[in-house]
Amino acid sequence: MASAAHRSLVLRALLVAAAIAGALSDPTPLQDICVADLQAATPVDGFACKPLTAVVDNDFFSRAIASAGSTNNPFRVNSTRATVSTFPGLNTLGVSITRVDLAPGGLNPPHSHPRASELVMVLKGEVMVGFTTGANRLFSKVVRENELFVVPRGLQHFQLNNGTGDAVFIAMFDAQSPGVVTPTFAMFSTKPAMPMDVLTKTFLMSEDEVTAMKSKFVGF
Repeated sequence: MASAAHRSLVLRALLVAAAIAGALSDPTPLQDICVADLQAATPVDGFACKPLTAVVDNDFFSRAIASAGSTNNPFRVNSTRATVSTFPGLNTLGVSITRVDLAPGGLNPPHSHPRASELVMVLKGEVMVGFTTGANRLFSKVVRENELFVVPRGLQHFQLNNGTGDAVFIAMFDAQSPGVVTPTFAMFSTKPAMPMDVLTKTFLMSEDEVTAMKSKFVGF
C-alpha cells in the first residue's frame, strides 16, 4: 500500500503537471469581453481592454481572410492572418485563424508556431501537410477539400500544393497570437546578421556558399 509521503509526492507532481498544461494555453478570460485596445500605451503581455463604452459591433467582425492574397513571390504562397493584432475582438479568447493561398507548386515553407497547435482544413485543391517531431519523424498526408489535418504545438511543419490548380486552406489556432518561426529566415535573414561562423559550421558550408544562400533571402 502506498505511503502517505508517496501519495503526497504523486499529488504534487500531478498539480505541477496541471499547472504546466494550463500555462501552455492562453489564459481563461476573466470577463465576458475584452476587445483589444491596440492603441493602449501600457505594455502588457497581450493587449489591454478597450473601455466597454467604446466597444462596437464591428469589433467582433472581420473580413481579414475574405479575399485571396497575392502569391507572386518565390514560394508562391500568401498567408492572410486574422489574429488579435488585426481582429481585436479575439483578445483573451484563445483563438485565431489564417487563410493560406497556394499557387500550383506553391509551398508554405517549414515553420513552427511556438504558442499554438494548428488545425488545417482545405477549402480548395489538395495540399500535402506534414510535420516533424523532436525525433526527426515525419508525419504527412495529402489533404483534400473539407478534410482536416492537425499539427501539434511548436513542431516544424509545411504545406505544399501538389495539385494542378490553386489551393486554399484555413489554419485554426488555439491562441490569439500563435507566433511564427521560419528557420530559413531565422538563419539567413536576421537583423543583425547571424555570425558567419555559426552558419558555416551549422550547414557544413563554406563562407561563399553561405553568402550565396543568404542572397536568396534578401528582402524576407
